[in-house]
Amino acid sequence: MTPRPSAAEEWQPVCQFSDLEAERGATALVHGQAVAIFRTADDRVYALGNHDPFAKASVIARGIVGTRGGVPFVGSPAHRHAFDLRSGRCLEDSHVSVPVYAVKVVDGIVLVGSRKQVDAA
Repeated sequence: MTPRPSAAEEWQPVCQFSDLEAERGATALVHGQAVAIFRTADDRVYALGNHDPFAKASVIARGIVGTRGGVPFVGSPAHRHAFDLRSGRCLEDSHVSVPVYAVKVVDGIVLVGSRKQVDAA
């Protein structure tokens, strides 16, 4: 008998890719965590923890998506801190970050996986 993978190892379907608006965020509950999902103008999909560590509120998904020096980011609507969509690191304070989750699109469905380990800056 093969052991069943833990929730952290499973891919959870969250929405249709076509349901995500470019440059806008959406939220989903993934493995018990509030996750902010973003589709950028170039159709890449990213997933970050939705909790803003500066505002101490779940608002990241409502942020403004853009690029700064080639870095895709979301600016929190609360205090305007920008978080790198690839690493979760705050662009203004490299000591602060939000969780990053693995994301893939299969047959038009956005799947979110486990929390990624990101190398230190």
